[in-house]
Amino acid sequence: MSTNEATALSIDEFTRILRESAGEDEAVDLSGDIADVPFTDLGYDSLALLEVGGRIARDFGVDLPDEDLDGVETPRAFVDLVNSALSGG
Repeated sequence: MSTNEATALSIDEFTRILRESAGEDEAVDLSGDIADVPFTDLGYDSLALLEVGGRIARDFGVDLPDEDLDGVETPRAFVDLVNSALSGG
């Protein structure tokens, strides 16, 4: 996706990028509503989130400083952070 196409990140798109960037724990079902499930319960650690953050930064053309990702605990919070950056917030 180019920067010009990136208007907002959805939970579904985030989940796809999460799988592609950080893999998937076979014991965790990512096909359901994971928006408010903590990353630790989904089997992802801070390193995995940094990988995802780097991928989203490249794909969407946004700056996501590592320290901004420190407090992000759920997919919804991550998506909100990205969408805020996309809207200039």
